[in-house]
Amino acid sequence: MRSASLDAVAGVVLAAGRSVRMGRPKAFLPLGVGETFLSRVLFTLDAAGAAPLIVVGTAEWPADPAGVSPHRARLVFNPAPDRGQVSSLQCGLAAVPPAITAVLFTLVDVPLVTVDTVRTLIDVMRGTDADVVRPERSGRHGHPVLVARTVVEDLLAANVSETARAVLGRYAASTVDVPVQDEGAFLDIDTPEEYERLARTLREARGVEPG
Repeated sequence: MRSASLDAVAGVVLAAGRSVRMGRPKAFLPLGVGETFLSRVLFTLDAAGAAPLIVVGTAEWPADPAGVSPHRARLVFNPAPDRGQVSSLQCGLAAVPPAITAVLFTLVDVPLVTVDTVRTLIDVMRGTDADVVRPERSGRHGHPVLVARTVVEDLLAANVSETARAVLGRYAASTVDVPVQDEGAFLDIDTPEEYERLARTLREARGVEPG
């Protein structure tokens, strides 16, 4: 069980994937005028009170990609993203200051999670002794995932051949799954077809024209 009080929550955005199925970096896909997947995720974490914010990208990225500076996010690079998602997570977690007692981590390809959902996860951890708090709907787990410092240390020590799910599984007894109706917490955009469906949904619901 978590022993430290929850004083500050950092946010880590994983965006170093090769985006093979999408064919282009998902972090910079537009969601609307002046907005990308990355800027939307950073806005959401920032508005929910997460700080500092850390983005894990690749060396091919520009030194100051759009969307990072307005939220004072720190950009770190995964030198070998082909090692897998845990390697990117470790790059991000290693940049979290030691005094931070909990970390939200999420994927850049889950851009539509709401601020209310993120705030709810933080409130739940503050009100419990949970080491892991995550959104859940119909038995499915979404993002972001909120983990206590003890879990952060285990993730940092994990072999890159492991999955984050395997590490989190060790904390089943101190995990709280929070039922949410927020579809954005579970909407993972991986292919051009999924992106086009998202574009249509945004146009119809809010009149936003991606691209």
